[in-house]
Amino acid sequence: MDKTKVLIVDDHVLIRKGIKLLLEQFSDIEVIGEASEGAEAIILANKHQPDIVLMDLSMPDGLDGFTAAKAIMADVEHVKVILVTMHDGEIYVRKCITEQLHGYLLKTSQATEMYEAIQTVLAGKHYFQTNLPEEHMEKLLKEKQSKPILSLREKGVVRLTSLGYTNVEIAQKLGISPKTVENHKANIMSKLGLKGKHELVKFALNNYYVIISEESPL
Repeated sequence: MDKTKVLIVDDHVLIRKGIKLLLEQFSDIEVIGEASEGAEAIILANKHQPDIVLMDLSMPDGLDGFTAAKAIMADVEHVKVILVTMHDGEIYVRKCITEQLHGYLLKTSQATEMYEAIQTVLAGKHYFQTNLPEEHMEKLLKEKQSKPILSLREKGVVRLTSLGYTNVEIAQKLGISPKTVENHKANIMSKLGLKGKHELVKFALNNYYVIISEESPL
């Protein structure tokens, strides 16, 4: 039987090694790579075509877990992405659901919980490990989000703008020209009906494009 290929993404090397040790207990799991940040995760996912990506939420290069996950899901047709985070707030769970990710695990998860999450999403279901009441989770899963639709590239521009990067810096990070960044911003403003940078930053905060940094590796 083919093994389930797993890519681990976390900016803390000890967390990556710890997750790998947990998964090595299971003979049907194969860790095919580790990434320390979002851009590296996208490259490795395209190279190795994993079945599962265990994705950290906040990472140092401007690409948070949500942004990296969406890029990977766009490139790797069959992949399932499970967020692995220390955050247990509703805003993160809601964002996970809105972005159509497949699972949500806390970094305190045991090996059996992680394995169960992997098997659950491979079976086409969702797996959410949170401290939210079960009835509230059911409500969140049933809610239909009606937010303005931005492309993946536009979402990246929104996030980096809200973090204070200039057009030149955004262009360097995304591999495009500053003029293209300006065009993206104009399209974003038009789609969202916004009038200035302060409104764009407010939109980013209200829609969780900016993720609180994880201070602890646990």
